[in-house]
This record gives sequence, C-alpha cells and structure tokens, in this order.
Amino acid sequence: MTLLILGGSGQVGFELRRQLAPLGEIVAPNRAELDLMSAAKVAAALDTLRPTMIVNAAAWTAVDAAEKERAAAQRLNAELPAQLADFAAGGGCELLHYSSDYVYPGSGQAPWQETSATGPLGHYGATKLAGDEALLTAAPEALILRTSWVYAARGRNFLDTMLRLGAERERLGVVADQIGAPTPARLIATLSLLALRARLAGRLAGGVYHLASRGETSWHGFAREIFAQARARGVPLALADDQAVAAIATADYPTPARRPLNSRLALDKLERALGVRLPDWRTQLALTLDERLG
Repeated sequence: MTLLILGGSGQVGFELRRQLAPLGEIVAPNRAELDLMSAAKVAAALDTLRPTMIVNAAAWTAVDAAEKERAAAQRLNAELPAQLADFAAGGGCELLHYSSDYVYPGSGQAPWQETSATGPLGHYGATKLAGDEALLTAAPEALILRTSWVYAARGRNFLDTMLRLGAERERLGVVADQIGAPTPARLIATLSLLALRARLAGRLAGGVYHLASRGETSWHGFAREIFAQARARGVPLALADDQAVAAIATADYPTPARRPLNSRLALDKLERALGVRLPDWRTQLALTLDERLG
C-alpha cells in the first residue's frame, strides 16, 4: 500500500508520518518536492504515484492572513481537497481529510454535532467548509476529521508561544471568553491510525467525525495550565504566579478575522465508531510537555 501524506512537514503531518508507518509505504513530499498551490503539479504527482490512500494534512491555517490572501487560502483549503476527492472517487483510493471547528458559527454553549448547521465567521472557515462540501460531494466515502485548537510538542503553536512569553514577561493577558478543547497533533495522528484501520476493515463509514480532547477550557485556562505544569517540571518562568496571567475579552484583543466563542465539539460519534474514549485535554498537555522537554 502506498500512503501519500500531504502537509507532512507540519505539526500534524510530522506525527502522521510516525504513526501511520504500519499501514504501508509512506510518501510525504515537502514543499520543494510538490507545490500544492499548483493544481497541475498535484495532478501529475497523483498520476505518477497512484497512491492507495491519501491523508491530507495540508491547509492554509493562518486565520488572519486568510482575510487578505484569499486566493491562497481558497486553493489549499477548498480546491485541493476537491481535487483529491475527484482522484479518490475515480481511482478507488481511500481519503482522509482534516477540517476545523471554524466551519461552525461559534455561538451558544452547546457542543457542535457533526449534523449542526454550519456558518463560518471568516474566510478561513468558509474555505474549510467549501473543501468539506466538495469532498463529500465527489467522494462521500472519504473520512473528514474535524478538530480544534491544535498544538504540538514542536513547531509554532499556542504551547510554544506561551512557554516563550512566560519566560520573557512578568505579566500576560490571554483571551478568556473563547471556549474549546486543546488537541495535540499526536492524538490526532493516533486516532487517524485507528480510523484508517477501521475503514480498511469495513468497520467505519465515511463522513464527518469530530476529533478533539475531552473537556473544555478557555485560552486563558489553557495558558494557566501550561504554566502550572511547566513550573512543576522545573521550567524557569518570569511570571510570578498564576495571578500574573490576566483574563481578557476577545473584544479587547481585536484581530482581522473573527474568532468563534464556542469551539466545543461533540465527540460521541467517533468514540462509538472506534470503541474508544478520548482523553482529557489536561492529560494530553502533560504528555506533550514531557515530549517537548525531553
């Protein structure tokens, strides 16, 4: 089996390359080897490789920049998934794609179900939704895993930023009215392996599934937990204590793109399908910190 991973140099892609190795030969071209912005080059690569499975972890994830770089976000988040779906449908290829909580309107307090009405707040979310819809139309048996608040032991992400700022500053302000579940790339890759194995065995239907850590917190709560766990591991911080991390409102930290206040995702569908219970976000943070700190 030839497994093509797109976006293999990203934080999720790195973990996928490690976790999915048991499934077969992995091909994970970097940007220099395959320009995903070029539909012609992607088509040529697919025709040459003829993969039996595609895992698409490539995406335009710069939410604010997507408001200006609209064509680039449209290509990676909408047109590329549609192109992969057409290939998968025509060649009998398995396809796994990753989506985002940003496809939902971010209102209310109830967790979003896979069947909830969508309503993106900005161009990033709109392009992710367009990619999902194109994929489900052309290749309804493909798997879409929607996740939220992704971070990792390596690369640039919220964990990395907080550890850097916590070492440099005596006080911080972090948004406290956006609620979700921090989800490490390692967990996404682990569940992807389970899902693909179940798919190959005929035990998992195609469609949309939510994949995130259990529990919920705000970015402020996530930051304070990062600092508490880092302190317990002997990481030097300039912050005096937890009170040095102030809670601020989204309105006090304006950004070009609107953020969803409610990023809660219902996890029951994936848990039932795979026979697992997803772990709590705090335990996942502990594992990720241990890996980062070595």
